[in-house]
Amino acid sequence: MTTLSASAARRIPFRLSVGISVVAWLAAWLAEAPLSDWLTFSVLKLERGSHFGEAVAFFLLDVPKVLLLLLGIITVVTLIRGFFPPERVRAALAGRGTFAGSVAAAAFGIVTPFCSCSAVPLFIGFVEAGIPLGVTFAFLISSPMVNEVALVLLWGLFGPGIALVYMAAGLAVAIVGGLVIGRLRMERYVEDYVWALQGTAGSVVEIRRTWDDRIRDAWAYTKDLVRRITPYLLIGIGIGALIHGYAPTELVAAIGGRSNPFAVPIVVLIALPLYSNAAGTIPIVQALLGKGMPLGTTLAFMMAITAISLPEFVILKRVIKPPLIAAFAAIVTVGILFIGYLFNFLIH
Repeated sequence: MTTLSASAARRIPFRLSVGISVVAWLAAWLAEAPLSDWLTFSVLKLERGSHFGEAVAFFLLDVPKVLLLLLGIITVVTLIRGFFPPERVRAALAGRGTFAGSVAAAAFGIVTPFCSCSAVPLFIGFVEAGIPLGVTFAFLISSPMVNEVALVLLWGLFGPGIALVYMAAGLAVAIVGGLVIGRLRMERYVEDYVWALQGTAGSVVEIRRTWDDRIRDAWAYTKDLVRRITPYLLIGIGIGALIHGYAPTELVAAIGGRSNPFAVPIVVLIALPLYSNAAGTIPIVQALLGKGMPLGTTLAFMMAITAISLPEFVILKRVIKPPLIAAFAAIVTVGILFIGYLFNFLIH
């Protein structure tokens, strides 16, 4: 008669709890829409079709929907991302040419966590590994712009088409931006102490981890992520609910509609001071699309909020000088404007 080892015995209840969690997530996903409708119009007895009733219905529908997407699918995305730690990304990008490196860096940016607070250590780490400046900026553009949270939420709320459009657009801006910065030869605008660190990066130490370890780490990261971005989500969903319930369709059309040739630069200017992470912008995007704002204009608004971040520029000033920051901002802004107009032209 064989007996289970202590480690194998511990794995059984853990994997059982994982299975139960998956079933519970699926049940909650199927139930949240009818439950939110019942709560809004039967329990609260709000009038269907009224401004307030539709705003509340939007809020009560989107809060559980977005949180379920975050808790469920981001755990899976994080599992995949666990195979691409920053040290491995740096090692993979080191020694590549500008074009191949920019494409690879933009692709790595999708699955690598990045926020304004990590801009400086990431930048320094890439320079330490000898990665060209243009390649480094391709990553710095892609990582916040093609945010994995936003990608998953867009897929869940709007389907794969819009999600893939968003990813392709962000990658295009990141790759072109990296190539342009690489061609401009702006290395002299990087602080001298950063170049002094080049070649000091250590080798990658490979740590073997089991799938159980990876699942635990992914779940821990997801819980921490949800805790940190829930305030942004609630604010974003609240704004989206107000737009959905109260904003006149005519007003949205006048500001960002297809008939306004300046709609794309207007929404980019509006977005500049409105820093948020990508997840917080999704409910606003959902409401604006529902009011008839074209996809290109809406994508431009979302990308400007996440990629032309004033806090990020302030932080990056510690390692790069104003001319390089200005070039970075100008290239990304032009790319966002181009994408906005392009998708408005292609998708009617």
